[in-house]
Amino acid sequence: MPLPKAELHLHIEGTLEPELAFTLAHRNGITLPYTTVADLRAAYDFTDLQSFLDLYYSLTDVLRTEADFTDLTRAYLTRAAAQGVRHAEIFFDPQAHTARGITMDTVVNGITAALDTSETDHGISTHLILCFLRDRPVAEAMDTLDAARPHLDRIIGVGLDSAEVGHPPTTFATVFAAAREAGLRLVAHAGEEGPADYIRQALDLGVERIDHGIRCLDDPDLVAHLAATRTPLTVCPLSNVRLRAVDTLADHPLPALMDAGLLVTVNSDDPAYFGGYVDDNYRALARHLHLDPERLRTLARNSFEASFLPRGRKDELIALVDAH
Repeated sequence: MPLPKAELHLHIEGTLEPELAFTLAHRNGITLPYTTVADLRAAYDFTDLQSFLDLYYSLTDVLRTEADFTDLTRAYLTRAAAQGVRHAEIFFDPQAHTARGITMDTVVNGITAALDTSETDHGISTHLILCFLRDRPVAEAMDTLDAARPHLDRIIGVGLDSAEVGHPPTTFATVFAAAREAGLRLVAHAGEEGPADYIRQALDLGVERIDHGIRCLDDPDLVAHLAATRTPLTVCPLSNVRLRAVDTLADHPLPALMDAGLLVTVNSDDPAYFGGYVDDNYRALARHLHLDPERLRTLARNSFEASFLPRGRKDELIALVDAH
């Protein structure tokens, strides 16, 4: 049985497997520019983050109705349960849908229809995090936050994702301040392809977790700060290799991050595109970086510690890891 774990860096749109993409395309009368599932899967070969995003956003066109978002989310939860996930904090990108004329209500209602029964159906508690697209205008991000206000009882936080280079976190300071005033938790992608300074900028926004963060090692003072404050990093090893942020898994800086005393977690990011779900990442780390069972348990404990769960629930789940 896989280790019990939380997943804290997971884009629900990034769980769209080719088979489901074809099913939803047929349901919605959409013709994909691929003949077969194998043809589409072959397109999942990326040179960098932008080449991935081009395909990622084009395939979101098959998501049109509440039922589509519900089916997508349920498919992820089924796979996550088999991978040992006990808690998931799930990102979604509303701008990728509202730009196509899909309403915020459709997106949120569809996703939460699956999340509302995830503990009963899959044994997984969940939180939902709205991400702003950093390569879109700040005003659009603010409009997105405003459109989400009727749903804030179902959304725990906001994040910042999409193309990182050239889109520094500080650009979104006013949006993050408004989200904080609304009582939302704050996270942000930083230091994946972008520089360590983007991590510093994200911290200046008040974020509680850094998504990715592997470039922090370029700045020893930043590493010391992250270690002292126990700021979590939601690292995605298979994603880093597939997007060429790291050459090979054997070269991945995760052991160095752990050795520096950082609160590192392991996650799958966009698993349909990057070759594996969260326990696949754990097993790949064990194989290529020779992480022993105790280090893997540390990563699993960290995943619960870094979550937005209440303290008592964190302790319960960490005890499951210790007993594994």
